[in-house]
Amino acid sequence: MDNDDDTSIIPMLDDDTTPNHNYDRPHTSSDQFDIEAYASLYTGRTKIVRLMFIADRCEATRAEALRMAYEEIVKGEDTVLYREIVGKIGGGEEREGREWVEGVERKAEVRKEKLEIELNAYRTNLIKESIRMGYNDFGEFYYAHGLLGDAFKSFIRARDYCTTAKHIIHMCLNAILVSIEMGQFTHVANYVAKAETTSEALEPVTAAKLKCAAGLANLETKKYKLAARKFLDVGPELGNNYSEVIAPQDVATYGGLCALASFDRMELKNKVIDNVNFRNFLELVPEMRELVNDFYSSRYASCLDYLEKLKANLLLDIHLHDHVETLYNDIRHKALIQYTIPFVSVELHMMANAFKTDVAGLEKELEALITNDQIQARIDSHNKILYARHADQRNTTFQRVLQTGGEFDRDVRAMLLRANILKHEYNHRQLRKP
Repeated sequence: MDNDDDTSIIPMLDDDTTPNHNYDRPHTSSDQFDIEAYASLYTGRTKIVRLMFIADRCEATRAEALRMAYEEIVKGEDTVLYREIVGKIGGGEEREGREWVEGVERKAEVRKEKLEIELNAYRTNLIKESIRMGYNDFGEFYYAHGLLGDAFKSFIRARDYCTTAKHIIHMCLNAILVSIEMGQFTHVANYVAKAETTSEALEPVTAAKLKCAAGLANLETKKYKLAARKFLDVGPELGNNYSEVIAPQDVATYGGLCALASFDRMELKNKVIDNVNFRNFLELVPEMRELVNDFYSSRYASCLDYLEKLKANLLLDIHLHDHVETLYNDIRHKALIQYTIPFVSVELHMMANAFKTDVAGLEKELEALITNDQIQARIDSHNKILYARHADQRNTTFQRVLQTGGEFDRDVRAMLLRANILKHEYNHRQLRKP
């Protein structure tokens, strides 16, 4: 069946139909979310999976997302995802759809049989390069048909037949791609490390891809500072060359949020704002650029406004959605801490206005930060004033001097003792005793 006719076999969408799979679908909506522009940033399997994810989490764009996912899936050969999409759309497979699936599966059987014959011939002849390419062909075949586990195994089997550093890097990139799709981020981190330690210098595009993959692996394990460093190191060579995994806009968003949540003020200035390469990524997401600048400039009300505007869209991101609340809380706590540092006392009413919250809510947030020793202060609940607990510098200096004096006295006594032991040859006499 030609692709030009594929759109005619799209099952009718029923907005009231419950998907076949039971997903926890929070009702997320975003009036400014342009699903077509978003989908155009990606290619391949990730484009379809992201559209399905949006359909599960955003009722307003559910029908359009599923329609776009269907139109994309029939361009390929993944009958596994096809059936899942049809299940979400509801109504069952139409006759044309069943014919498409049967046609794809017939071709797949013929193709698989041909690949097996070729691989067996390569094994018989013991040609390492041909065997490696045979396993790669099998991996690509399985990946195209949605059999990710088999694809991963095939790509990994090619490892034993890699004869150059370039072959190893290619194998690692294939393994990373499939591992990301499967959500196996431990494998991602392992194969990124393997690729980065090859003897051959990495091409700029390859290095950028590996940085992105490492950033996603660290993000998934909630190592936000490490994730930020990886995304900030991504070179401009990335461009749209890794659209099967990530878009340049994602690098700006993931890197910016992780940096705000984990970097101190100096790191934010040196590694984000003054980072020429990352600035190019930030230009693609103006809201993130302004958010970072507002946070550094202590314009917290504007900063929080940008965060609130971005939140609905971030909750629709397949990699970031689980981390949005944690990152937002960390960024807000850092803002509260930075706001209080310069002052001896702060009126809670003024601070509440700056953070667009009520005094009672702000007081609870500050209490939690004080309890965790993140803010050295006390709260006057009656007058609604926060008083900073500044250390007694004079007393601290005296204590430091006493400690240093004690350490010096101990070191001198130890030296004198050693000198006396050596002078009287105490150790030698002990050794000569029968």
